[in-house]
Amino acid sequence: MSGPMTMGVDAGSRQVKIVIGAGRQITFNAMIDTVQFYLTCRDGGGDSRDIVSSRVIDITRLAQLTGAPRWTRVVSTGYGRNNVAVAGGRAIPEIMAHAAGAVSQTGLNEFTLVDLGGQDTKVISVRNGMVDDFVMNDKCAAGSGRYLENIAMALGASLDMLGQCWHDPVKLSNTCAIFGESEVVGLVSDGASVESILAGANSSVVARLTPMIRRYRPKVIVATGGVAKNMAVRKLLEMETGVEVITPAEPQLNGAIGCVMA
Repeated sequence: MSGPMTMGVDAGSRQVKIVIGAGRQITFNAMIDTVQFYLTCRDGGGDSRDIVSSRVIDITRLAQLTGAPRWTRVVSTGYGRNNVAVAGGRAIPEIMAHAAGAVSQTGLNEFTLVDLGGQDTKVISVRNGMVDDFVMNDKCAAGSGRYLENIAMALGASLDMLGQCWHDPVKLSNTCAIFGESEVVGLVSDGASVESILAGANSSVVARLTPMIRRYRPKVIVATGGVAKNMAVRKLLEMETGVEVITPAEPQLNGAIGCVMA
């Protein structure tokens, strides 16, 4: 492949996504637990206490462990962007990275991007391939991937099963990632089925998203992030908004891909 190789790093709250490529061609990708990422890179050489105190991440150690090919530049974004800096790299805002990634992956220039992350949600209006406006919920994990994971875990259900449940949802009033489980216990004791509770969890996430989306009057929605793999959420989004929902090939890697494009 010709051209300089760029490593894109999206430091999320739950996972760090890494891609390497030139232009639109991605040749390598990896995901690693966020805590493990910091521990690994902290110990990447020299005095680890100095690395931590300077809040600079040495990415070379992680590249060795994942088998990543050589790169010429690093661009980072995400949850950890303002907490640490990747040594020798450039940091860009999350909104810019996710918009660039979605444009690259879909080939669209006009859409509303919904990034459904582990602990936050971003809704971005993209016009002419650029960020026009955005709104985000990053104050808590309410209505996020973490919330859905906790509900599924409380019911002993897999994420695959969660993604199949959108029919006959029961109403869930508590979308808190921590306290939502208490409501689930009450619903189970009242005789609600596992499927209807999972559908209710998916429905409550969509209900929380819809007002954020409608402010941009979307003609098409692009869904990214880990929750974008949840078919039930995508179907409920289409039903609630009346708008087609497109999921790119690599929804979880979207921010990192956007870093490569920056």
